[in-house]
Amino acid sequence: MQKTKFSNINEQFNKLLFGFLSSSWKSKSVNIISLLTGYFLFANFITKFISEGKNELVMVPIIILIIEIIIRIRPPSGSNLFNLWSIIDKVRIGATYAVILEAFKLGS
Repeated sequence: MQKTKFSNINEQFNKLLFGFLSSSWKSKSVNIISLLTGYFLFANFITKFISEGKNELVMVPIIILIIEIIIRIRPPSGSNLFNLWSIIDKVRIGATYAVILEAFKLGS
C-alpha cells in the first residue's frame, strides 16, 4: 500500500484506538492492575473521608491539585520515568472513575 497522508492518519488513528491490543501482556496486565488499584483506593478514600462530611472543603481541592500535577508532569516517552508516570496516570484514571461512579451513586 502506498504511503499517503490519509494512510498515515489512518495508521495513527488505529494506533490510538487499538494500540492496547498490540502491546505486550506485561504492559496490559500492569495497566489493568493500575486502573483497578486506583479505583479501589479512591473508592475507599471517598467513602471514608468525603462521605463523612468533615473534610470535604480541604480534600476535594487537594485531589484536584494532585490530578492536575500528574497530568502536567508527563515525561518524554523515551525517558526512564515514563513507565512510572504511565502507572501513576492509570491510577489517576481509575481514581477519576471511582469519583464519578460515587457521584452517580449519591445522585448528585
